[in-house]
Amino acid sequence: MPGDEWQQFANLRAMLGYMWAHPGKKLLFMGGEFAQPQGWHHEGTLDWHLLARPLHAGVARWVADLNRCYRALPAMHAHDFDGRFEWAPFEHDEPEVLAFLRRAGDQFVLAVCNMTAAARTGLRIGMPIAGWWQEVLNSDASVYGGSGMGNWGGVQASAVALGHMPASAAITVPPLATVLFSTQPIPPASS
Repeated sequence: MPGDEWQQFANLRAMLGYMWAHPGKKLLFMGGEFAQPQGWHHEGTLDWHLLARPLHAGVARWVADLNRCYRALPAMHAHDFDGRFEWAPFEHDEPEVLAFLRRAGDQFVLAVCNMTAAARTGLRIGMPIAGWWQEVLNSDASVYGGSGMGNWGGVQASAVALGHMPASAAITVPPLATVLFSTQPIPPASS
């Protein structure tokens, strides 16, 4: 994987966020949940000692929080194959950024994935409804080993149409990151 250690871990977190948000079933091989660099081998054990390192522990927490979000928000897992997925439009062409919506009933999840090492600030994205969209997960949060750049808990979408969407909001997408927004908050993690 290219880049320095921080970029490699950021890329991994972004890819995992993309996979969890995208329709389809999820698959991780043993050790992938904490970024074990070597492939698993049947004659050995997993490198659990890596969890003592902050970046590996951050990936493990990211996977745990993705799983919690996946369970709590039906838009993340319901209707995987029946057309309740759509690409979100941008105000300006952003070929390195992917944005898509998942829907279940009146709940929406917007996933925005920045695949470059340059942050995007003030990026206007079309949304299906105006109102508060909570930033439910951000792979660049410091708790996961990221820089801590984000949207301060969420964004306010206004009734300014963009593309085929009746509303839009300006968001910040950190470098090499996946950010998930939802119209429904998720319950806090249990201890």
